[in-house]
Amino acid sequence: MTREEITLLNLGGSLDDLANLDPRGYGVCRLLYKAAREHTGMPLCVNAAKKLAEKLGNGSLVYIMSGFVLHPYEKAETDGLIGSVLLARALAKAFGAKPVIICPEEGAAAVEELSECVGMKFFKSVKEVCDNPHSIGALIFTKEKTEAEKCADEIISQGIPDAVVAIECPGANEKGVYHNATGIDVSRLEAKQDILFEKLRDMGVLNIAIGDLGNEIGMNTIGDYIKENIPYAAKESCRCSCGGGILAHVKANNIITATVSDWGCYALIAAVAFIKGNPDIMHDACLQEQAMITAAENGLIDMTGESIPAIDGFGVDIICPLVSLMKQLVISTLGLSLSCGNWFEKIAQLRSFER
Repeated sequence: MTREEITLLNLGGSLDDLANLDPRGYGVCRLLYKAAREHTGMPLCVNAAKKLAEKLGNGSLVYIMSGFVLHPYEKAETDGLIGSVLLARALAKAFGAKPVIICPEEGAAAVEELSECVGMKFFKSVKEVCDNPHSIGALIFTKEKTEAEKCADEIISQGIPDAVVAIECPGANEKGVYHNATGIDVSRLEAKQDILFEKLRDMGVLNIAIGDLGNEIGMNTIGDYIKENIPYAAKESCRCSCGGGILAHVKANNIITATVSDWGCYALIAAVAFIKGNPDIMHDACLQEQAMITAAENGLIDMTGESIPAIDGFGVDIICPLVSLMKQLVISTLGLSLSCGNWFEKIAQLRSFER
């Protein structure tokens, strides 16, 4: 293995580990990661970052799909939408990409405010994003199943992206039913974005899915494992009459699993920052906190239903240090990889990581 390969393997492993820290202690993240890592064959964040680096360049259009609306509050959650805007910022800085976030109506106002929070201009069409530097767009996806294909085709007609990333984006099971984490039917609340992801994937568009349970678009990539090991995922195990379980039916070519979907997104951003040799592509703890505050002030809610600066039950006291550590890992690895050259040579000679 080369020095670069050894570094990416180990930095990526550290970033994946941070994204899968388990403050809840119930182990779901460990289970998902085991299967996702075996499927991918390398650190999840590095795999996705390398694919983006190979595909994206100045002016590349990227669709970022997100927005889980929570029962019974009927408001969009912070997880996914905060990460979407931060990823959009990172891809614009790293590649000159043109990111457009696709979400339900409940998330649109927050995306606009979050865009300004991270220093990006906001527009409501693909064309305006493509015509303006340092900008983010947002498009609303329908909740009506009968309108979903038309909505997907209309978005594609505005531009075929170079990549599509789904972050905590609700996915229907094989029977077309959307579920929350506890197996309740929430189909009425969710945007029917599955068809857009599938159409783009089938067109050969680079696709990445980030999830933390199994009811998100893309998680069927490790579906057999999820059905066997994750509650409510197997057939007849959900808490509604559909009998299909919570597992989303859509597969992705590249997946990232994490304790919280946004944490997987931050690991991806950090990996992109390392590959591009620019730590500033990764946001810092101050911007993370401000984004969480902005999200709460503009209608997004935590999993508890409260409008507070938290994501999946975790506040700034956990998430901001996590972001800082990811960024510091990038800075440290970029700074030390050359000064530790002798060690890389010895490790390469022993071929320890190739066994």
